[in-house]
Amino acid sequence: MARRAAGGTGVKGARRPEVRLPVLEPYEGGELEPDGDYDGLDFREADFAGQDGSGARFMDCALTGCALDETRLRHARVLDSTLAGVRGVGTDLAEATLRDVELTDARLGGPQLHGAVLERVLIRGGKIDYLNLRTARLRDVVFEGCVLVEPDFGGARLERVEFVDCALKGADFHAATFTDVDLRGAASLEISRGLDRLSGAVISTAQLLDLAPVLAAQWGIRVEG
Repeated sequence: MARRAAGGTGVKGARRPEVRLPVLEPYEGGELEPDGDYDGLDFREADFAGQDGSGARFMDCALTGCALDETRLRHARVLDSTLAGVRGVGTDLAEATLRDVELTDARLGGPQLHGAVLERVLIRGGKIDYLNLRTARLRDVVFEGCVLVEPDFGGARLERVEFVDCALKGADFHAATFTDVDLRGAASLEISRGLDRLSGAVISTAQLLDLAPVLAAQWGIRVEG
């Protein structure tokens, strides 16, 4: 199940996930396995640093307070699951699929999600540095109350994506494609590259004024007053 977030006039709002987990079985430990199948498990304070779960499937799972430093989850599928308070540097989720997922209060540095598919995903709270979403596909994704430091959306396709009370610092939208992307709710909006890609996005008047100096420099306009 999913519900649609409020969208502005002319902008389709994102459909948020509504994850309802069944009664979960405690994870009994052990290392992740490539192509492993994890269903209905409660991963609590598990340390997966350096482990390889490439191609694994997580269905109806909860990961709480887990360490994901250099964890390899390339091509993994995370479905109808919650991740709360996960932390780590260099987590590899390249070409992974996240569908109907809630990620809350994460502390991640340099997570790799290039080529990933995110559908009905809520990222709420926490701080993510150097998020790599190059060439990823995002549909019905909400970033809410989080801090994104130098996120890279280069070549990504964003459809029905909302930024609500979050800080975007040095965002790279080079070669990205926007459809119904709502940036008006961003608490701060700093764009390092890709201002020319904002067609298909909506921003507020105040944000336009904040971006005016960057736009003027990009277009070679000299402003004197």
